[in-house]
Amino acid sequence: MAQKIKFGTDGWRGVIAEDYTFDNVRRCAQGFANYMLAQGKKGQFVVVGHDMRFSSEHFAAATAEVLAGNGLKVYLTQEATPTPVIAYAVVDKKAAGAINITASHNPPTDNGFKVRNDTGGAIDPEGLQQIEGGSLMTSKM
Repeated sequence: MAQKIKFGTDGWRGVIAEDYTFDNVRRCAQGFANYMLAQGKKGQFVVVGHDMRFSSEHFAAATAEVLAGNGLKVYLTQEATPTPVIAYAVVDKKAAGAINITASHNPPTDNGFKVRNDTGGAIDPEGLQQIEGGSLMTSKM
């Protein structure tokens, strides 16, 4: 049975290589894709960014692959990008939302999967529950 992924205020985080794995990040990305598709966002852009933590760029690329495999278009940052820039990019690019691979102020052993809505702001608690629930489904890739 798959490990339970529990979203907090802005998303999910875990200890790298313990529970923050490529499989679990892909599950979160699938949950976000399911959420976007349920809102009629197929074919729209999602911004995907990352920080400088261990392998964040690879986790971001894996996230982008899942989103693209679900019919979403992706703006993937080419380098580490501050969290406020990701939020700004959503508005600037008129994107449907964003995912940022970062654990912000948490220990360097952690990484995270932060989600944003079409205003670059936090997704409401009901939306987070939908994303969390969708992470139990298998990827379409």
